[in-house]
Amino acid sequence: MDPFDDPGGFDDTGVLAVRQGMERRILSAFRAYGADPRVGAAARALSRAGEHGALWLAAGLAGAAVDGARRGAWLRGTALTAGAHAVSMGVKRVVRRPRPAHVEPLVRTAGRYSFPSSHATSAAAAAVAFGALGACGVGGWRASAIARPDDLARATALTPVTHAARAPRLTPATHAAARATRLLPPLAVAMCLSRLVVGVHYPSDVAAGAALGALTARFGARWMRGGAHD
Repeated sequence: MDPFDDPGGFDDTGVLAVRQGMERRILSAFRAYGADPRVGAAARALSRAGEHGALWLAAGLAGAAVDGARRGAWLRGTALTAGAHAVSMGVKRVVRRPRPAHVEPLVRTAGRYSFPSSHATSAAAAAVAFGALGACGVGGWRASAIARPDDLARATALTPVTHAARAPRLTPATHAAARATRLLPPLAVAMCLSRLVVGVHYPSDVAAGAALGALTARFGARWMRGGAHD
């Protein structure tokens, strides 16, 4: 039997039973935190905001609107996030793992399958993709801020025009957008944990979703950065 077909149906002496029992206990512990009205409300709000990757897609589009110098890169990062989410939905339909049945969920879910967590996938993809843009933006801004005008004039006069020289100067909006990306990793972690607090995913669902999202964004990083000066 596929171990995902019946999360509670393993032989008690088997390795899979031990692993599944551990997952059930971890999930129950997180779900217990949801009994606190404030924690439960925050977890529900995060889960709803992350439905279909909406929060992360909105963040990417906002970055594209604000950071005009790198609009193409922001849009590519948004596309990577949407693509990772779509892949996770496809994996769900192949694996067909039922959602946890031993805890009462705090939210309704869009689908009945659990593995991997699409919320975790889109959260990790956005944190990696947009985080890379943030690192480039802050670093580029600092480099341009410390360069003296006479140094730039000499470099322009003596150095052939290159792709980097043709790149538009980073603007205050670029700097602000880059700094805002620092909020994404902790927000992504909170999103992942919220799926345990609301009781709709096993820990391995969340871990696999986060890994899928991070890898998708990592593999697409070169394509995304190729539009950094669009």
